[in-house]
Amino acid sequence: MNFGFSYVGLIFLIMLMLPNLLWTKNKPRDYEKYAANENKILLAMEKIGEVSVSCLALIFTDFNIKPWSNRSWWLITAFLLMLLYEVFWVRYFKSEKTMKDFYISLLGVPVAGATLPVCAFLLLAVYGENIALAFATLILGVGHIGIHLMHKKEADAQIIREGDENDSRK
Repeated sequence: MNFGFSYVGLIFLIMLMLPNLLWTKNKPRDYEKYAANENKILLAMEKIGEVSVSCLALIFTDFNIKPWSNRSWWLITAFLLMLLYEVFWVRYFKSEKTMKDFYISLLGVPVAGATLPVCAFLLLAVYGENIALAFATLILGVGHIGIHLMHKKEADAQIIREGDENDSRK
């Protein structure tokens, strides 16, 4: 592991954070109701992972572009996943911004808004052969994806309940 500034890490973090900043003003309807029920252990893992991944992505030159090798495919794939993450956000921001819109899969990837960046940072860790980022990303992934899978499950149950109520009124 080589200490120094990672411009690739910075690019990934910008791709991650910009849509999230926009999201704070465009949350799905009733999102706060779901957030109130978050598992505290998963939430702690998510927060620890967010801080760790953000710091580690910036302080190692291991992630910067190197001469072409077979390892380059890891970086290319990680970047493509981040581009898909941006597509996820464009689709969400164009939607009605419901919980269903927020948790719909993208190209078969469940809870894409949580899964795609975690996978991208894990592949970035593989590219940079950086065990610290890999470990931090796994902690983030368990917390972040776990929380969003729980939200999706609650949202799906709510949609079913609303459908049953509509059917009973007919």
